[in-house]
Amino acid sequence: MIRAARVPADQPVRIAFSLDDASDDTPPKDPIPLVFPELDQQLQPLPPHHDSLESMQVFQQHCQIAEEYHEVKKEIALLEKRKKELVAKLAQAEKEKGDAAQLAREFEALTEENRSLKLAQSQCVEQLEKLRIQYQKRQGSS
Repeated sequence: MIRAARVPADQPVRIAFSLDDASDDTPPKDPIPLVFPELDQQLQPLPPHHDSLESMQVFQQHCQIAEEYHEVKKEIALLEKRKKELVAKLAQAEKEKGDAAQLAREFEALTEENRSLKLAQSQCVEQLEKLRIQYQKRQGSS
């Protein structure tokens, strides 16, 4: 008899059966038991005819293919998760790059403003010096 069990997607699936186990002639309660619960109904391996070696071999091949399918789906899920992580990381890097570009523009603007203020300050110092000289000349001539 074939027993179906739910297996979490992250655990490997192992199937064991024997070709000598033909003594169980009672029909299964479920006409098509779910050997691989994560597979769609139409993809489930059909129970073999225990009297037929070829049927048992086909069932075994189908189970192997289903197990490979399960592994591929797990790998796809892991790759999709990794893709999501990389997309988030890329978005963060692009945001930081944009932030860095904004900071560079702000730095350039502040550097230019600083240069302008230093020039204005030196002009004010020169003008103050000229005014002092004029004031001293007026004081000396009075």
